[in-house]
Amino acid sequence: MRRTSFADMNCSIARSLDLVGEWWTLLIVREAMFGSQRFGEFQSHLGIAPNVLTQRLDKLVQNGVFEVTSTSQSGKALAYRLTNKGRDLFPVIVALAQWGDKHASAPNGPPVRIVERTTGEPIAPL
Repeated sequence: MRRTSFADMNCSIARSLDLVGEWWTLLIVREAMFGSQRFGEFQSHLGIAPNVLTQRLDKLVQNGVFEVTSTSQSGKALAYRLTNKGRDLFPVIVALAQWGDKHASAPNGPPVRIVERTTGEPIAPL
């Protein structure tokens, strides 16, 4: 039998993976941390299929990682913004990037430098 959810497991790692463990999900969160808010921005920056993006954004909204706000009078233009719960994923994103820089870096080295906003110094390894 194939497992489709970890929500019933008594393990915080498994339950967290149930919410954000699919690979597109953390990339969408990363893009939001870089400033993306609109569906088209996520799609163009990630090269993700619209149906997959819709599914992932819906799940992130349902689980309180993103909130949706209307940005037009007609209500058709939407913005996806990280909630406090979503922003709390920042150390996860940083740790994963740092691990990748060390163990899975591209041939030309890390593509992004994560620095302290106030000092411009690289964030210390987590």
